[in-house]
Amino acid sequence: PLTPAEVRMLVELFYLPYNHGPQAQRLLEHFRWLLANSLSVGVPATAPDACRGTQWRGRARSFQLLCTQTCRLHSRFVSGAGRALLYDLHPYLWDIRNVLLAASAFVLWLGCQSITAPILLGGDAEPWVRRGGLFGELQALLPAGNSCDLFHHPPPLLPSRQLYLLRPLLPPDKGRPGGRWGAVLPGGMGAGWAEQLSHAPTLVGRLLGSFLSLSPEYTFVLEDEGGPCGYAAGALCAKGFLQRRDSSWLPAMQHKYPRGLGAGAPDVGQEALEEALLFFHAEPQAVPLPVLRRFPSLVQLGTAPRVRDAGASRSLALCLLSALRANGSRGVFCQVGATDRLQLSFYSELG
Repeated sequence: PLTPAEVRMLVELFYLPYNHGPQAQRLLEHFRWLLANSLSVGVPATAPDACRGTQWRGRARSFQLLCTQTCRLHSRFVSGAGRALLYDLHPYLWDIRNVLLAASAFVLWLGCQSITAPILLGGDAEPWVRRGGLFGELQALLPAGNSCDLFHHPPPLLPSRQLYLLRPLLPPDKGRPGGRWGAVLPGGMGAGWAEQLSHAPTLVGRLLGSFLSLSPEYTFVLEDEGGPCGYAAGALCAKGFLQRRDSSWLPAMQHKYPRGLGAGAPDVGQEALEEALLFFHAEPQAVPLPVLRRFPSLVQLGTAPRVRDAGASRSLALCLLSALRANGSRGVFCQVGATDRLQLSFYSELG
C-alpha cells in the first residue's frame, strides 16, 4: 500500500485547481526560477557569477528529486491502489507524470547548454489549449506548451507501472554498440535482432549517425528498466544541418561503409544491411525551400516496440520541441518514407 507520505503528496498535487499543496508549489517555484535564471549556467562554466551557477545546480537537483518522487508515486499508485480508485485518479496522475518527464529532461538540458538567446515561453494561447491545476501551469511554462496535440489525449486503458527516465544525450551514449541502440530504432527492430548483425553500426549510422555527429545537443534518450527504449533527435537549423550532412558526413560514411560491405553479412540481416548501405550511397532527397522557410528545424523520433505508453512518447517529443523552441525555432518537420507505415503511424499518434 501507499505510505502516508505518498498519500500526502498525491493530495498536494491535486489540492485545488489554483491553490496547490506545499510540494506542488515547490515544484512550480523551482521550475519558474530555473527557467528565469538558466543563462547563468553553461558548459564550460562561463558564468561570471560562480555562486549563482552553484545555486542553479542546487535548485535543479531539488527539482529533479521532486520529479522523480512524482514519477515513482505514479508507479506505486498503479501497483498499490484499489481498482476503483486507480481508474478514477490514474488519468490525472498519468498527466502529471508525463509533463514532469519532459520538464525534468528540459531542465537537465538547460544545465548542459550555453543558451545565447532568451527562452521563448509558450506565449498567448486559446483558453481551451490549457487545463487548470498543476498540469496546466507546468504546460504553460514549457516553451512548447502551445503544442496542444501533445497534451490532449486519453490515458491508456491498462495503466502501466513502468518507470521511465528521459534525459539529454550523454557522451557515453555515442559509443554504444549497435545492439544497444538497435532496441530503440524505428521499424520494430529489437536488441536481440540487431545483435545478430555483424554490421549493426551501419543501421545506427543511417538513422541516428548524422544527428549524433552534427547535432548532439538536441538529442534525447528515453530509458526504462531494460535500458534505452526511445530517442528524439533534432537540428535547429535544418538547412545548414542538411548541407553539412551531404558535404562531410555522408562522404565519410561512404568511405567507411563501401557498397560491397554486405556481401558477407548473415542472411537474417542482409536486406536491412543493404537498405542501410543504399542510404549512404544514394543521392539525398532535397527538401523544398518553402518547407525550410516555414519549418526551419528537423526532427526525428522513435521508440522500441515495448514502449506501449503513448505518454512517454509524447513527453519525448515535447522535450525536443521545447529545446528547439527555447533557441528560437518557429516550426519543425520530419522526413519519412512514403512506404514506412510504422513511422507514419508513430508520428500520427503523436499528433
